[in-house]
Amino acid sequence: MSTDESRFGARGVRAPGALLLCRADPDSVAPAAQLLREPVLLAPAGDGWSVLVPEGKPWLQGGEPVDRVLTGWATALAVAAPWPVLALWWDADRSGYTLASGFRRGVGYVWLADGTPAGEDEAMRTFAARLGLDPVLDVQALDRLAKPDPDADGHTRVQGVIAVLTRVGVSLPDGLAPGEPVDRLREAARSHPEVRQIEWAGLREAVRAELDVVERGPLGPRPPSGGTEARLFALAQVALAVPFLVHGARRRSGGWLAAGAVLLTHGAVGLAQAVMRPRD
Repeated sequence: MSTDESRFGARGVRAPGALLLCRADPDSVAPAAQLLREPVLLAPAGDGWSVLVPEGKPWLQGGEPVDRVLTGWATALAVAAPWPVLALWWDADRSGYTLASGFRRGVGYVWLADGTPAGEDEAMRTFAARLGLDPVLDVQALDRLAKPDPDADGHTRVQGVIAVLTRVGVSLPDGLAPGEPVDRLREAARSHPEVRQIEWAGLREAVRAELDVVERGPLGPRPPSGGTEARLFALAQVALAVPFLVHGARRRSGGWLAAGAVLLTHGAVGLAQAVMRPRD
């Protein structure tokens, strides 16, 4: 099969694909990634960065748009963690990114398949600010990605975003490139010497892994365990999980259901820590 044939479906439609970039090392990302309940490959992606390569069943078999799934997953990984998550995605019609950071509203940009910008310029500046990019040089580079360019298609635009991120340490493993379908992305990820397979091992194991991370150092931006603030923060996470789960159920969105599950688990772990260490 030729390279072009592997990138397109039976009808010549470009296959969707996606990557999740987390600004944290794999040891910190692994427990949260398990809560997505989606088989993913986890590998280092530069200095202080990790990349997740999903199997892609929600959009390949379930018919859910890849951008909606990735937005939910990015939110799920970022809502209770001190590090931002960048979702990169593409399909037959569009390419784009979504940056999730804590409880703040996500920011993203979209290009049509031919590279036509279809987003708000302000999104690029917000993106740069949240990642601590250079307010002059990097913002100028991002602004160029939001201008018409007949020689750049949607995948080239996403590659441009990655190129800017190399200045803050991003270095994707060979073969993980926008435009590639899921099977080729996973094949490339498996060749990385430090790759890990992350799978759902059940709620008990997920919570246990989360507690282990809390013992080594908090995964999320919660106050020290045991105080009133810690309890309130954990209760807020549990309360916020409910609308996420309802929204996911109504739209049959695995991504938003995962976000609710992550919030619920983090809140439960926080409450357990507050109870077990009332004086810590």
